[in-house]
Amino acid sequence: MVDAVPTEGGPALTASRPVRKKFAQPPVKLACLPCRASRTRCGGQDPCSNCVAKGRKCSYLPSKRGGPRKKKQKSSCSPEREASQGETQYMVDSSTDFGDSPGLFNQIDVLSLPGAGLRHLDYPHVGSLFQGFYVGEDSSSPLQMESMPSTISTRSCLVRTYGTESDILNAYYDFIHLYFPILPPRPSRQFEDRPLHCPVSSEPTSEPVMMYKPRSPLSLAISAVLALIPHPEDPEPSASVSVLVRRSYAHSFAQLANSMIEAECDLELSSTYPGQALSSMRPSVNRDRLHPSTPEDIETVLALLILSVYEYTQRGNLLKMRYRAGQALALALEKNLHSCNDNDHMSEARRRAWWMTYYCVLQGSIVSTTPPTIVINDPQFTTPYPNFDSDAEGWSILIQSQQVLVSATQYISDLNKSLATQSDLHYMFERMQQLDSWTTSVIAQTDVLSAPPAEPDFGDRRETTTARSIRAISRIKLSSAQIKTHRFRAFSDIPIFIKRHCDLSAANSANIPTEVPVKRASRVLGNQSISCTCSNLDQFQRAPSSEYPTPSDSSTSSDIHPYVPTWPQYPFASGFPYSPQQSAKICLRSALTISRLFEALPYPQPLSENGTARILATGQPLPRTMPSFSCCLMQSSYAMLMIFYKARVAKQLSSDSENELVRHATDPIVEELRLGLERIIAAISNYSLAFEALDGMRDEVHGAYQTAFSSTNV
Repeated sequence: MVDAVPTEGGPALTASRPVRKKFAQPPVKLACLPCRASRTRCGGQDPCSNCVAKGRKCSYLPSKRGGPRKKKQKSSCSPEREASQGETQYMVDSSTDFGDSPGLFNQIDVLSLPGAGLRHLDYPHVGSLFQGFYVGEDSSSPLQMESMPSTISTRSCLVRTYGTESDILNAYYDFIHLYFPILPPRPSRQFEDRPLHCPVSSEPTSEPVMMYKPRSPLSLAISAVLALIPHPEDPEPSASVSVLVRRSYAHSFAQLANSMIEAECDLELSSTYPGQALSSMRPSVNRDRLHPSTPEDIETVLALLILSVYEYTQRGNLLKMRYRAGQALALALEKNLHSCNDNDHMSEARRRAWWMTYYCVLQGSIVSTTPPTIVINDPQFTTPYPNFDSDAEGWSILIQSQQVLVSATQYISDLNKSLATQSDLHYMFERMQQLDSWTTSVIAQTDVLSAPPAEPDFGDRRETTTARSIRAISRIKLSSAQIKTHRFRAFSDIPIFIKRHCDLSAANSANIPTEVPVKRASRVLGNQSISCTCSNLDQFQRAPSSEYPTPSDSSTSSDIHPYVPTWPQYPFASGFPYSPQQSAKICLRSALTISRLFEALPYPQPLSENGTARILATGQPLPRTMPSFSCCLMQSSYAMLMIFYKARVAKQLSSDSENELVRHATDPIVEELRLGLERIIAAISNYSLAFEALDGMRDEVHGAYQTAFSSTNV
C-alpha cells in the first residue's frame, strides 16, 4: 500500500507504509472490566493473569459486539453497584506512568465537565448530555450505565408517604427546608414524623398504590422528594428492590404534580373561545393553603422549583431541570413577584418564592454551563430580599454567591473562546482579577454570623439552623467560583491539560521548544515552601516570574536548574494576573473548604415517637436533600485530584538525589487531599441514598480516588 506524504512547500511524495505485526497473538474478543478500565491487554481467562497478579477481582460483562441485530428495548440503570465489583470495576491501573500515559488525567478531567457523573434515568444509554464538549476525542469515561437487573426480589417494601397535608408540611421542614427554604418559617412547633406504615408491592409492573393523594401541586412535589428518602423501618434501604420502588412512587408524585400544574395554568376559555381567553382572568384556586402564610396561587411556582431540583438530582435531566425553572420564572413574572413591595403577612412568602425562582434559574445555567436566561442585575427586580429572624444578611449572601458563581461559570466559557481564537485575552485577564476580588469580598461577608439565640429554638422556628446551612451553602458556591476562576491558570503548566483544553500545541507549534527546559522538581509545584498542610496554607509563596520561563528563556533556566525537566509556558501566559502557584494555592484552599463545609451541613432531624431524632434502620444518618449544588462537589474533587496529579508528576520527574526532598515537600499536601476526597465521597454517598442521579458522581470520584490512592503514594 502506498500513501501520499505531503511535504512543506512542495508536492506530495510517496512512501511505503510498513506493515507491522502489533501482537504475537490477536486480542481477545472480550476483556474483563478491570483491564478495560485500565486500558491494559487482557488474556481473556477467568480470572485473567493481570487480575491474579494484582490481587483484584476479575469480572466480565457480556460483549455487545457481533451477532444479529436486535430490536432496541427500553432499559433503566441499576440503582446500585454490585458489591463484588464496587471497588475494582472502574479502577485505572495504579501503576500508570504519569509522565507518559494520560490514564489518571482522563479520569480527573471529566470531573470538570457540565453534568459530570450524573446518571440519567430518562436516557439510560447516554452518559453526560454534555460529554465531549470541552475535551478531546479520548473523552470517554470508564463508567457505563447498567441495565435493569434481570431478576428482582418481590418482597414487600416500605415507602415514605404521608396521610395528611399537615404531616407532609411537617416533613418538608424536617427534610427540605434546611437546604431549600421556599416557604416561610414553621407555622407551628415541630411534631413527630409520621410516615405511613403500608408495605407496598415490589412487582416491577405494578402501579404505585397511594393511601393518600396530596391535594396541591406543592404537596405533591414535596411528596416526590420525600418518597426518595428511605422509610425509617426499611431494613435494606440500598437494596435494588427498595430503590426501584422509591423511584416509582417519587416519579408518580412528580407526574401528578405536573398534571395539576398544567390544569391550574390552563385558561378556562382557551379550548372553546380562544379569542376571549387572554382577556379573561385565570380561574381561582379552590383548595386550602398548605402553609397559612403562603398564598395558594404561588404554590404552583414553588412546586416547579422543587420539581426542577428533582429532575436534576434524581432523574439526571439537565434539560428538564432548566425547563421547570423556566416555567416557574414565567409564572413568577406574570404574578409580578419580581416587583412585589408590599408588607403584609404574605409578603415573606412572595419574596421567598421570587428569589428562590431567581436562584433556580441561575442554578440551571451553572450546572449546564450555558448563558443565564435573565439579566442577573436586572433593575426591574425590585422585590426585597426575604429575612431569617436569626440572620438578617443570610438571603443577601446566598443570592450574591449565586451571582458570583454564574459569572465565574460564564468566564470559563468565554476564556475557552478567547484562548481558541487568541483574541480579547487582555480583557479576560482583567475579568479574572475582577471576579477574584468580587468573590473575596462576598466570602468576607459569609464569615460574619450573628450569635445563636439564647432561648430554645424548637423546630428551628427562628430558622437558626437553616440560616447557618444557607451560609455554608453560600460559602461552598463561592469556593466553587474561585476554583472555576483559577483552575485554568493553576493547571496551565501541564502539557496534557493545555492540549486537551485549548489545543495550543497545534496553534503555537512554532513557539514551543523542542527541548524542554529543566529545573528542580520542588519548583514544579511552586517552591520549597509548598509542604503546607490545611492548617498552614499560607506557606505557599508567589513564585517569581523567572520560575516559569517562556521558551526564549529555556537555555538560561537549564543552566540554573540542571536536574529535572518541567514544562514550557505559552506566549499568553505572561498576561495572567496570577502565577500558576498562586492559582493552585487558591484552588487547593477552596477545594478543602468545600469538602469541610459539605461534611458540616446539618442532617435532617425528624422526631420519633419518644421525641428523639430518627435515623435509618441501618444506623446510617438520614440523607440530606435538595443537592442542586452538587456540581460544587465535582469542582472540589477535580481541583484536589489535579493538584495530586501535579505532585505525582513532580516526584516522578525528580532525580534520585531530590526524591526525598520532593516526598517531604508533598506528603502533607497529599494527606490533606486524601482526607478531603474522603469527605467528598462521604457527602455524595449520603446524598445518593436518596437521589439516584448522584450515584454516577459518587462512582466517578471514588474511581479516581481509588486510582490515585489505592496502592500509589507520592
